Amino acid sequence: MDEDTRKTPSGIAFPAGADGRRSTLAAGREIFAAALAAVSPDAARAALAEDRWHTGYMRHARRTVELGLADASAMRSIARAGLAALHDRFEFLRAGGALPLREAIAQPGQLAFETVTLIGRGDARPELAVPYRGRRLGGDDLRRQLDAWVAAGAVEPSFAAAIGEVIAHPDWLDLSDWHVAVLGAGAELGPLPTLVSWRANLAVIDLPGTPAWGRIIATARSGNGRVLLPMHEPLPPDDPTLAYKAGADLLTETPEIRDWLAALPGPLAIGSYAYLDGAEHLRVSLAMDAIVASLMARREDIVPAWLLSPTDVFAVPEAAASAAMQAWEARGAKAVLQAPLHALSGGRFFAPNVDGLVDCGGGRAGVVDALVAQQGANYLLAKRLQQWRAIDAGNRRVSANVAPATRTRSVVKNKALAAAYDGAHHFGVEVFEPDTANALMAALLVHDLRIGANDYSHPAQRFMDRAAHGGLWRIAYRPRSALPFAAVLGLF
Repeated sequence: MDEDTRKTPSGIAFPAGADGRRSTLAAGREIFAAALAAVSPDAARAALAEDRWHTGYMRHARRTVELGLADASAMRSIARAGLAALHDRFEFLRAGGALPLREAIAQPGQLAFETVTLIGRGDARPELAVPYRGRRLGGDDLRRQLDAWVAAGAVEPSFAAAIGEVIAHPDWLDLSDWHVAVLGAGAELGPLPTLVSWRANLAVIDLPGTPAWGRIIATARSGNGRVLLPMHEPLPPDDPTLAYKAGADLLTETPEIRDWLAALPGPLAIGSYAYLDGAEHLRVSLAMDAIVASLMARREDIVPAWLLSPTDVFAVPEAAASAAMQAWEARGAKAVLQAPLHALSGGRFFAPNVDGLVDCGGGRAGVVDALVAQQGANYLLAKRLQQWRAIDAGNRRVSANVAPATRTRSVVKNKALAAAYDGAHHFGVEVFEPDTANALMAALLVHDLRIGANDYSHPAQRFMDRAAHGGLWRIAYRPRSALPFAAVLGLF
């Protein structure tokens, strides 16, 4: 849905058109066109000519991946052009006027935050224990479950191998030698609940005045690490009003948050986890990206971290693509029953997940298009800019991992998605609970911080590695072509 508006927001704002309207769909179309123009003027013109962007964006999003597969430099060019368009065209608005975001983030903030430090009361030794179906799995129990997820096609073998390395090196979990900034500390999939018990030094950002602060502060005090809170006024750590006064606004105090984080000692990991509904999610994602990009330009010891959505377009490993194609060929009697629906829907229902293999970085890969219409064009661009930033980082150390589909509040409040998630297992997809995904992805973050950079021959391989997609890469059907039937089954 387009969220055109004539009102002037403060902070990060969609670009204004000639008529003063700030159309979210027009902005998305122009950003993708700019990205595509870096390698294909024809593809860029096709994106600009798309008059139904709220649904038509999907094929152009897929095109940005396809055009980058054969040539690693093309994928990097697409990423850089897309990021440049975002930072040049989006604005930062304050009382003194408007600036392109790129110029605004280059300036120092207008105020300096105070810092309150909470010291956790716990002293437990850090351990990896993953909640799963009423149990807490660690050690050999967790290894067996990892093997089961690999066998079911829910995670890639490289994911299980990485978590296995963390199990084998429990000393890695002591993060007292790291500072970790958590942008969007109240997010369900953010690592705060886990890292707070792994002796990390955490700098947490969330919107002031939200109910999440009571939970964040309680979590900090029960852990064994140090948690730093940004404040607009100095307060003692035991002040009863702390939960009402802590926090900073990513959308309007972007340079100030950057300055607060810049003063932290390194090494510093910066995790971007904030979520807002609709077009606001793109605004806050761009705010986090501006902070990350600015700090990466200033310091070599910055490690950005993202949880990538599995409901996007990815190049997938040859083994995963082959598994999906084999599952398609093995449908048996189901194929006969599904053929009429496929034909009557114009190919929208029960479409194959992978059409074939293509060259990628000296090897072969498939393309999985797991975009979900209900999430919309703004959500897709918000997640895609994270991929672009990871690609633009080259071989610099980053943590950019595909996380599984998860029953977060932001998903299950959409009744159609909630029903589809409930019925997803009928099509070979496991949807994870938030506490399970949280612990697993926090462990993967630790792996990335300890192991360091990977030398990928093609940037698409960065996302193939250590992916926990829940099965979306290996099932027979393109996810959205089976989603309506999963929803029907989920209702029952």
